[in-house]
Amino acid sequence: MTVHERIIRKANSADSLDIAELWLRSRQASDTIPPVSHTRKEVHAWFSDIVLPSKDVWVTSDGISLTAMMVLDKNWIEQLYVAPEHILKGYGSQLVTLAQEKNSSLALWTFEANISARAFYEAHGFIQSGSPSEDNEEHTPAVCYRWRRKPI
Repeated sequence: MTVHERIIRKANSADSLDIAELWLRSRQASDTIPPVSHTRKEVHAWFSDIVLPSKDVWVTSDGISLTAMMVLDKNWIEQLYVAPEHILKGYGSQLVTLAQEKNSSLALWTFEANISARAFYEAHGFIQSGSPSEDNEEHTPAVCYRWRRKPI
């Protein structure tokens, strides 16, 4: 078995299609995330025309293909998805750690039913903040999580 190099880097416009496809595959593979309400073409356009030009997008790779992606908007983790075949291999943790190193506080939303994501964020020091809200595109209960760096 060949061991591939782990890479973490800032995404660029050439990554747009691969990021969109990773996001779609991750959402489709989950039984706790509502179905995507946009076409594949709309998702591709969203990443290439809106997300990549305006947000801080990071990706991980095994040296062959993208393994995870994270969208940061200041201190908000707006998107964090790991390719289904790479779940539980540390790629998501690698991205959250990067976000925590770059910020003194972070916030994010995750679907209330996504118990594994909630446990993941809690394991990284995030605490649920407030009541669930359905004020999202999917009209599905989501919970806000917040993290703050502890003083030294």
